[in-house]
Amino acid sequence: MNNQADGLKKLVSSVREKDILYSTDPMGNISRVICITSGKGGVGKSNLSVNLSLALSQQGLRVVLFDGDLGMANVDVLMGLYPPYNLTDFLYEKKTLQEIMALGPCGLKVIPGGSGITQLANATPRQQNRFINGLLELEDEVDLVLIDTSAGLGYNVLRFVSAAHELIVVTTPEPTAITDAYSIIKVVSNYKLHSRVGLVVNRVRSEEEALQTARKIERVSQRYLDIKVQYLGSVYEDVKVGDAVRNQVPFVISHPRCKAAESVRKLAGKLNGDFNSQEEKQGFSGFVKKMFKLLS
Repeated sequence: MNNQADGLKKLVSSVREKDILYSTDPMGNISRVICITSGKGGVGKSNLSVNLSLALSQQGLRVVLFDGDLGMANVDVLMGLYPPYNLTDFLYEKKTLQEIMALGPCGLKVIPGGSGITQLANATPRQQNRFINGLLELEDEVDLVLIDTSAGLGYNVLRFVSAAHELIVVTTPEPTAITDAYSIIKVVSNYKLHSRVGLVVNRVRSEEEALQTARKIERVSQRYLDIKVQYLGSVYEDVKVGDAVRNQVPFVISHPRCKAAESVRKLAGKLNGDFNSQEEKQGFSGFVKKMFKLLS
């Protein structure tokens, strides 16, 4: 535990820089980077990331989904994609960032991470610069990057959490999921990685159940932590979700009128609205420069 705490302190000190510059493209477009994480596995985080990315694409945004889940990298599988390359091929200069991207439905682009996430953490300066320059080349082509992280508090998870402009924590109404969601919010608060996090309650049977779950986390966070937890919405438990996973076709496409799809579209609209309106618009370059400091 002491080694983990020391690592967190070093991570935090590396991102508390006041001279990070943020920029937009010449047309004024401001790219956002949203990190989606969870305190424990099995809460439907990756499935939510995939369907939310597609819902945002359907609303006209140019979206890239970055699979940052090292242990269970499977966003491509959920869409029935089998990309021949991943981040490893990019880091070792076999392919460009554009070449490793897989094209999903609705124009969604996917960056397969896989074992390349670990290699990224230990990248050489040349590989770091290649990664950074590759991301910067996307500036004019992307409105939004969603990062699907591993569950828990691993070091690679916290790299993405720290660098992203916005953070969404996914939980379910189960007591263990609520406890683990609070744990990750506590770390984010204690190390001042974000002043605010969004909360999504997945697999709910009613909106009342979702609100009760959110209120539990909001109350204890308000009492003991220095962070604002904003309830963004819920996703209904739906048998169509399981069907979509088995058929490898996301439910917002295969069953667009099911309750889960309606929930995700509503959440996508929320992200396009007031959740970002209160934040300083930072730009994609800000994320890239922060990532550089985390990798250094």
